[in-house]
Amino acid sequence: MAEATGRDVGYDELATLKLLALSDALDGQEKVSCSVLADELGASNQTASRRLQRLDDADYVEREIVSDGQWVTVTPEGESALRREYADYRRIFERDASIDLAGFVTSGMGEGRHYISLPGYMEQFIEKLGYEPFAGTLNVDLTDESVRTRAGVAALEPVTIEGWEDDERTYGPAYCYPASVETDDAIYEPAHVITPERTHHDEDQLEIIAPERLRDELGLDDGDELTIHVTER
Repeated sequence: MAEATGRDVGYDELATLKLLALSDALDGQEKVSCSVLADELGASNQTASRRLQRLDDADYVEREIVSDGQWVTVTPEGESALRREYADYRRIFERDASIDLAGFVTSGMGEGRHYISLPGYMEQFIEKLGYEPFAGTLNVDLTDESVRTRAGVAALEPVTIEGWEDDERTYGPAYCYPASVETDDAIYEPAHVITPERTHHDEDQLEIIAPERLRDELGLDDGDELTIHVTER
């Protein structure tokens, strides 16, 4: 049988995941009985068991089976899935959906300067963002909590920078989210969190573009702490 992934998890499994989180499985191991879970879901024991198995296969929970039930823990991947659901509901019920991310300035690999300067991207930045970005990105290492919170950014509506191609290769799209950058002394805007469709960065790293070099404008050095307020277009 093929291994389940996050994309295979549907609304029924997410509802089960929510119940587990409400039962404190988000904070550590929680004892779960399939019969009790089935009653809460209004489903059969077999259905509750299948949903737990599917969440386990997708790495959304970890389970330890014991004689009188099982100990269940919601994993960081499961928490990220719940945060994406939360962000969707914020978009429905709150007029100004936003997400705050905290982290520390770090040195990047220098790729941002090259890609941002390419004409196929730069022309779209000017047209869609309303400014010509500085040729380079501010790189931020997110805190552990913000790595989990970052999942909600995907639920915000981005400014889409379309992919393009030249005589040598094809360049993928990127997604820009309006943002402001806050330090202890100042707030800078406009800026955008940029998320290329193909990137070498992990989920714990963030790239930010702006009209000026943010290190100079905000007096930033590696290791300085800041907060990024991310909104939608």
